[in-house]
Amino acid sequence: MGEPTATWGKMLADSVTTRNVDPLYLFIPGTALFIVVLSFNLLGDSVRDALDPRAGRA
Repeated sequence: MGEPTATWGKMLADSVTTRNVDPLYLFIPGTALFIVVLSFNLLGDSVRDALDPRAGRA
């Protein structure tokens, strides 16, 4: 069997011990995870605004 698949959560957990040596190892997956979560949040807000008949349109 090969190596397990890398995930952003595993990369963040592993980078806690090496944050003083290589801070980018913490910054890059953390930033990528933040952007993905923010994108889904904004997408969900826009879909709700478009499909909610009770929302007041200004």
